[in-house]
Amino acid sequence: MPASVRTTLRFLFVFLLLAVFWLALLPAPEVVKLVSWQDKIEHAVLFALLALLALAAWPERPLPIALGLLLYGAAMELAQSMTAHRFGDPWDWLADAVGLLVLVPFALRRR
Repeated sequence: MPASVRTTLRFLFVFLLLAVFWLALLPAPEVVKLVSWQDKIEHAVLFALLALLALAAWPERPLPIALGLLLYGAAMELAQSMTAHRFGDPWDWLADAVGLLVLVPFALRRR
């Protein structure tokens, strides 16, 4: 992959990390729930997409990506618990971790 593409992916990844964190601290919008655990599905999908984008930007680093995103998810839940309009949920963090399982095949392939 050309260096310019990789640089663009890295910029996009960092931008998305900042945007997602900022959005996570805003009051939660009212959304139509199709299933009771929809929020957990959204967390898992978001973290899977973040992980895949990070892997495209840093293909040789699946384990540091996973650990970094786990810490990011924990920091987000902690920050939400410090607001008056959101709350931190350890189950959301677990859903984040489930989303990161998309990295397992890439980590195993490197071994």
